[in-house]
Amino acid sequence: MTTVARIELFHVAVPLPATFRPSWIPGFPQNENRFTLVRITTDDGIEGYSAGPSMGHERSGLGELVGPYLIGADATDIDLVQQRLREMSYLGWRNWWIEPAFWDILGKLAHKPVYELLGGKSREVSLYASTGEVKEPGARIAEAEARLAEGFSAIKLRVHDFDPAVDERQVVETAKAMGGRMKIGVDVNQAWRVTAIGPAPLWDLARAKRFADVCADSGLAWVEEPLPMDAYDDLSELTRYSRVPISGAELHTQGLPELRMMIERRCYSIFQPDAIFTGGIAQTLEVARLAKQAGLIYTPHTWTNGIGFAVNLQLYLATDSRKELEYPLNPPGWVPEARDGLLETAFLHRRGKLEPPTLPGLGFRIDPRALARHGKRFFVMDKKRLVWFSLRTRGLKASLEIDKARKAAARS
Repeated sequence: MTTVARIELFHVAVPLPATFRPSWIPGFPQNENRFTLVRITTDDGIEGYSAGPSMGHERSGLGELVGPYLIGADATDIDLVQQRLREMSYLGWRNWWIEPAFWDILGKLAHKPVYELLGGKSREVSLYASTGEVKEPGARIAEAEARLAEGFSAIKLRVHDFDPAVDERQVVETAKAMGGRMKIGVDVNQAWRVTAIGPAPLWDLARAKRFADVCADSGLAWVEEPLPMDAYDDLSELTRYSRVPISGAELHTQGLPELRMMIERRCYSIFQPDAIFTGGIAQTLEVARLAKQAGLIYTPHTWTNGIGFAVNLQLYLATDSRKELEYPLNPPGWVPEARDGLLETAFLHRRGKLEPPTLPGLGFRIDPRALARHGKRFFVMDKKRLVWFSLRTRGLKASLEIDKARKAAARS
């Protein structure tokens, strides 16, 4: 049995080449790509990686929860990993982003990319350029022309204004300028509205319907997240009403149970769960299967960091999704070199296409020099450290009792 021998957590902050102002956090000038990195090492030396986006050091105490739950566990038992992560979530800690590290281990043990383990086949991936900032129509049109010249056949815009006419004008003018030369989608960023720094508009069903009509008349390909993520009734009504497909489902941290319900209620026409949030690879793969079974479209959300992109790329290749894959790109601030700043090789497109990764596991290698430069390890635990941790926090008697119970459970 291949067991978890060591767990390490790192705070990572990769500098961006220019300030990036994400549409989903109004008023926030972002200058770093921040995330928490996990490295799981097995007793036979296999390393598995994953990462979850962060604002800062909010996960500083996470190791003392994760370590005791996972040290000594079978690293190849995804059901067990899912159960342990579920147990951690009972008090509010939803850390599905850790689960892909175990798929990374599985792929490396089998000497195969994860998508091959899941029954997928190698194929060229068509991408859509996913912008991240709100811009006035002239700048947006120039951006769309630049992406078209680079080979992209599809682009996603961002709107986030209090005045409906401003959002509608951007869509109408961009679509008119592109003249059908490019498929266009638009992200409204209403599913998980953030007002921590600056105010943000709050849409209702009436505004969403009007905007969907404008987008349909302008020939747009999809409208993303036009309503709050838990407005299930309104989402279902909007999806029935709209002449343009409605998409969403990227940040539903309750995972499969909630997304199954939303598929049954047909809250969206296009489901785009992100495995980093929506239950890891195992649960998100089932979401994709259920969406297909219901006659709906699946394509993943990928806007986190290079590792999150890699995770969702594996899922995309494991399914037969034919909708373009999201490719986060908003120069000069958000570019692949910063998005993928810890990887030995960035996921660079070629004329709007991406060749499938061939490396085993999740398809990337961590650059140790980049990790040393941009990351700081804040937690490490192995089997010996777990013993000392238990003695220090629980005392000898309780530690012996816990050890006895665990050994009995392992034998059974």
